Amino acid sequence: MTMSMLNLQKYFPSLPFYLILCLWPLHLMAREVTIPIGVVLDLNSPIGSMANSCIWMAHHDFYKQHPRFQTRLDLRTRNSGGDTVKAAYAAFDLITKEKVKAIIGPQKSEQARHVINLGRELGIPIISFSATSPSLSPAHTPIFIRMAQNDSSQVKAIAAIVEAYGWREVVLIYENTEYGNGLVPHLIDALDAVDTKVPYRSVIDPIFEESHILEELENLKENSTRIFIVHMTGEHGSRFFSAVEKAGMMSEGYGWIVTEGLSVELDPSALERMDNMQGVLGVRTIVRNNEKLDDFKKRWKTLSFMENNIKYHAYRTHTITLFGLWAYDTVWALAMAVENATNYGKQSASLVNAILATKFQGLSGYVDLKGGQLESSVVEVFNVIGHKERIIGYWSPKRGLFQDDQEKQKVRQPVWPGYTMDQPPKLRFGVPVRKGFTEFVKVETIFNTTKVSGFVVDVFLEVLKALPFSVSYEFVPLENYGALAGPIANNKSMVCFAHNSSFLSIICTWQKFDAGVGDITIVYDRTNYLNFTLPYLESVVSMVVSMKHDEKRNMWVFLKPLSWGLWLTTGAALVLIGFVVWFLEHRSNNTAFRGTPKQQLGIVFWFSFSTLVFAHRERLVSNWSRGLLIIWIFVVLIITQSYTASLTSMLTIESLQPEFIDIKEIKRNNYFVGYQNQSFVKTILINELGFNESQLKAYNTPEEYHEALSKGTNNGGVAAIFDESPYINVFLSKYDTGYATVGPFYKTNGLAFAFPPQSPLVPYFSRALLNVIEDKDKFEGIKNKYFSTRIVSKDQSTSILDSQGLTVNSFAGLFIITTIASFVSFTFYVFTFLYSQ
Repeated sequence: MTMSMLNLQKYFPSLPFYLILCLWPLHLMAREVTIPIGVVLDLNSPIGSMANSCIWMAHHDFYKQHPRFQTRLDLRTRNSGGDTVKAAYAAFDLITKEKVKAIIGPQKSEQARHVINLGRELGIPIISFSATSPSLSPAHTPIFIRMAQNDSSQVKAIAAIVEAYGWREVVLIYENTEYGNGLVPHLIDALDAVDTKVPYRSVIDPIFEESHILEELENLKENSTRIFIVHMTGEHGSRFFSAVEKAGMMSEGYGWIVTEGLSVELDPSALERMDNMQGVLGVRTIVRNNEKLDDFKKRWKTLSFMENNIKYHAYRTHTITLFGLWAYDTVWALAMAVENATNYGKQSASLVNAILATKFQGLSGYVDLKGGQLESSVVEVFNVIGHKERIIGYWSPKRGLFQDDQEKQKVRQPVWPGYTMDQPPKLRFGVPVRKGFTEFVKVETIFNTTKVSGFVVDVFLEVLKALPFSVSYEFVPLENYGALAGPIANNKSMVCFAHNSSFLSIICTWQKFDAGVGDITIVYDRTNYLNFTLPYLESVVSMVVSMKHDEKRNMWVFLKPLSWGLWLTTGAALVLIGFVVWFLEHRSNNTAFRGTPKQQLGIVFWFSFSTLVFAHRERLVSNWSRGLLIIWIFVVLIITQSYTASLTSMLTIESLQPEFIDIKEIKRNNYFVGYQNQSFVKTILINELGFNESQLKAYNTPEEYHEALSKGTNNGGVAAIFDESPYINVFLSKYDTGYATVGPFYKTNGLAFAFPPQSPLVPYFSRALLNVIEDKDKFEGIKNKYFSTRIVSKDQSTSILDSQGLTVNSFAGLFIITTIASFVSFTFYVFTFLYSQ
C-alpha cells in the first residue's frame, strides 16, 4: 500500500464506507429490470374503465411500498372496445411487437377463450380477473390463471336458497354467450341435487330486441312456474329486467334469483337497473372490510385524477366493485411473481409457477392461486330493496345457509316483488297521495319503490303493533281516485264522492280496500257511508289572514297596558292616598301640608301623583301616614313594573293587526278566499258560511297558502285561507310571522281512520288507537317528529284584539289592602283625636 493511500486512510478512515453508500443506489438502479406486461380491457365500459384505474392504482401502491424490488412492471394497455376480434388482435400485437411477458385480461369470457388459445400457442400467461365462466378451466389450460372465483362456486348457494323455500320447479333464464352457457350444466346439477326440476330453459340472445324479450316473457307467464333464476351480465341484464317490469312480472306472485354477475358488487351499472329489480334475491362473493380496503375506497372516492403517478382513463365510475378489487390484486400478484420468478422472460412456466405460488392478503381477501383460480369462500345472499342490496343471509360450503353467526339458520325474511312479505290474507290500506302537507301523509316513489310515511302513517303503524293479532298488509297509494273507483252505483257512494272525497269513495268500495289511512276528518255526513275509529287529533275550522301595520292604533298604545277600569281605580287610589296623608299630616302640624286651601289641594294631588315615580320630597311626621305610604309605594311599584312589561310586549306586536277579522266584510266585498284542495271545508264555506263558489280558490301546499295571502285578493291571491286547525298549525309553524288566525267557525269531531261500513276491524283499531294515544311519550314523540314544537293553540288575532290590558282584577288584592290601610289609619287617627278632645 502506498504512502498516499495510508495517509488517506489516516485522515479519512471511513472513505470506503462513504463510497459504497453513495454508489449503492446507482448499483441498484443499474440492476432494476423493466418487465413489459400487456393489459387488454374494454375501456369504453364501466367495468373496463374502473378496472384500468384500479390496475394503475395497484401499480403505484405496490412500488411505493416495495421501492427496493429489482423488477418493475411496465403496463401497456390496449382497448378492445368490447369486440372479441379486437381483443385477440390487441393481445397478438402486445405479444409480437411489445414483447410482453404476460397479459392481464380480457374482460369477457368469450374474448378470454380466444386470447387464451393465443397465449397457449405463444407461451404467454393470460391472467383474467373477470372471465368467470366455468367453461374456461385453468386445469385444462395451465397458461390461464383466473384472479377470480369460478361462477360454479355460487350454484350450490343458489340451490340452497331454492331448497330453503321449498321450490320444486324453477325456470332458468340465461344469455346465449360463453358466459351464460358455461354455468347452466353446473346449475342444473346443483338443483337436481336438492330435488328441484328445471322444466323450461329460456335462452336470451344478446341481439334480441326488447319485443323479442317481451314475447319470450309472455310465454313464460303462461307456464305455472313462477320462480326464475337469471344468469346474465349487467349489460344484458339491464335490458332484460326492464322488459320484465314492462311485462308485469316484477309483481306479487313472482320470485327472481340472480347470479353474481348482476350484483352491484360486480357491476357498477347495477344501480341503474335496480328500479326494475325490486324484491329480487341474489348471491355474491363476500368481501370483508379491512383498513387497507377502507383506505383504498376513500382514495377511490376522493381522487379523480393522479396525473403524476397514475394514468387514469377519462371514464370514472362512482362505485368500486369486486372486479376492481380483483384487478388490483392481479397487479400485486404479478409484481410479486415477477420478482420471485427465475428466468423470467425465457420460460413462461416459471412465471406461471411463481404466480401460483404467490399468497398474500389482498383487497378482495386472502389471495391463494394454488388451483389456478381463487378458492370459493363465503357467499352473501342479498335482497334488492330500493337502491341497495340488503344482506339477508350467508352460505358457505361447510355451514350451508346461515344467518349472521347462528348455526344453520335460514335467511331473513326478504321483500319479494310486489313488496309483499308473503303472509296472507293481506289487508289493503288506501293512502291518499298529497301534494302538500306531507307531514301527515307522504307517498314517495324512490327507484320504483313506493315509500309511505308521515304522522298519520306512523300512528297507524303503532296501532297495528297494538292490535291483539298480527296483520299482513300493504299500503296502496291513491292519486287518480276517480279512475280507480270505477262506476259508483249506489246513493251512499254518490254522497261520498260528492263531499270531496274521491279518496273516501274508494274506501267505500270495501271489496278493494280494508281501510283508509289518511288525515280524514270525521263529519256527520260521512258517517252514513263510512265507519270511523276514535279521533287521534282534534280539529276546528278557522281562518288565516295576513297581518298589517296599524300606525294609527300604535300612537295610543301607551294607554293599552292598563284597562280603563284600572286607570280609573289607580287614579281614585291616588286621590284617596293623597287625601288621607294630607289629613294625617295636616293635623300633626306638618308645615309642608299647610297653607291656603288652594295650596293644600295642590299638595294633595302633587304628593299622591309624585309617588308614582317615587319623586315625593315632603317629610312625613305621623307614623300612620308613614305606614300607609310604605304600603302604597309597594302597590305603585307592582303596577309600574307590570305596566312597563305589558307596554314593552305591546310595542312589539301592536303595530301588526289582522287585515280582516270579520267574515261579513270579506263576503260583502266579494273578496276571494282559499281552502285546501279536496277538503270538506269547501262545503262548509258554501253551505254554512254563505260564500259563493266563485269566490273560492283551491290550494295544495303551505307554500301556495303563503303566496296567495302575500299577493292579496286584488293581485290574484286571496283575502283569507280557511282550513282545519292541524293544517293551520303546520302553516304557521313554517310562516310564523305576518299571519294570524281568526275563529274558529266550525267544530269537527277530529281526524281518524276510516273503514268501510260494517267493518269488524273498527272496534279493534279503536281500542288499539286509544292505547297508543294514552302512551304520551310515544304519541308525543311521533308528533314532535313531524310537527314543529311551536303549536298554535289559540287564536292569535283574538289574543291581540281582545287584549284590554291589565284589569282591576289583576291588582284587586293590592287595592283592597290599600283601602283597608287607609281606612284604618284615618279611623284610628280620628278616634284618637276625638278621644284627646
